[in-house]
Amino acid sequence: MGTKTNKNKQHSRYSTFWKWSFRVLMGLAVLIVALIVWLRISPWPGAMLIRHVFDEGGAKTAESLDKYAPQGIAVISNQQYVAGDKDAKLDVYLPESTQSTNRRLPVVIWTHGGAWLSGDKTEASAYYKLIAQAGYAVVAPSYSLAPEHTYPRAIHQLNSMYSYIQENADRFHADTDKIVLAGDSAGAQLSAQMAALITNPAYAKEVGITPSLKPTQLRGVVLNCGIYKMAELAHPNPTVSRLLGWGDDVTVWAYSGTHDFSDPIIRQMSPYYHVTKDYPPIFITGGNGDPLTNVQSKPMADKLDSLGVSVTRLFYDPNHTPALPHEYQFNLDIGEGREALRKILEFLDRQVHAPLGE
Repeated sequence: MGTKTNKNKQHSRYSTFWKWSFRVLMGLAVLIVALIVWLRISPWPGAMLIRHVFDEGGAKTAESLDKYAPQGIAVISNQQYVAGDKDAKLDVYLPESTQSTNRRLPVVIWTHGGAWLSGDKTEASAYYKLIAQAGYAVVAPSYSLAPEHTYPRAIHQLNSMYSYIQENADRFHADTDKIVLAGDSAGAQLSAQMAALITNPAYAKEVGITPSLKPTQLRGVVLNCGIYKMAELAHPNPTVSRLLGWGDDVTVWAYSGTHDFSDPIIRQMSPYYHVTKDYPPIFITGGNGDPLTNVQSKPMADKLDSLGVSVTRLFYDPNHTPALPHEYQFNLDIGEGREALRKILEFLDRQVHAPLGE
């Protein structure tokens, strides 16, 4: 009798275990299906994952650059360039010696990267200080990120920021007749697009924006590891892995607000299609290990060359070792990163001191 009772209890325990196991498995299956559906109908879950990865990368970049930050640089921090917009803030870097004078400095406006959904104006602050040390007022803006905000919010913010700099030129010691737009990754896309809007009136009319800067104020554009043809960033892209292609797909979706990459808005966002012979001289670079270089940076350089625009290139042989990844220019521990900074400074010096129109 006791043995039979024990067997019944054991059977009951096994039965309970399998029932709970089945329920747990069914619950997991439902969650997985729900996640897959969510990933297909919304950019949010993928964008949050990508943001986490980029945020970690940005923190590492900041840490690696900190040791190169020069002394003697003043920072005017957290200036709100659009009233009531908590995302619209900027920092200004300039030599401390300038603050006690009336001297005006050429302006470099560097828009940060981060796939339009990550990044911050302070991540590359040491890099901005190095540029400021060479005699520039370096402006580093923040802007609204995706997927919380979509195109064209960021370009309207940047356009307002250009007005704010001009209104505060005395305080920032800024020579607003000598402005260079710069950026890295998504920031390069934004700066390249803004330069196209400033120099192509038909394009500005299409987008519905009145540029705050005149073409004559724009002396050059510095483009690092950027995106200039949005549709070619999205998956499928034969030059990248399926996982990386998925991430690119999500970032475009999150920023543009559409998953239909044949939508005209995708072409509108792509500066490659809107540059003209009036585009300012550019410096452009990308690492040989960066999948964006061959499909984005080099075609952009070729397009501008064909229009007669002055193009300064820094590209490396495909077999160059070590292979230089996306955003290699911020790695000042390697010679190639230091070379990129040196060539950027040479380009800036050449452009701000060249007679207007050259």
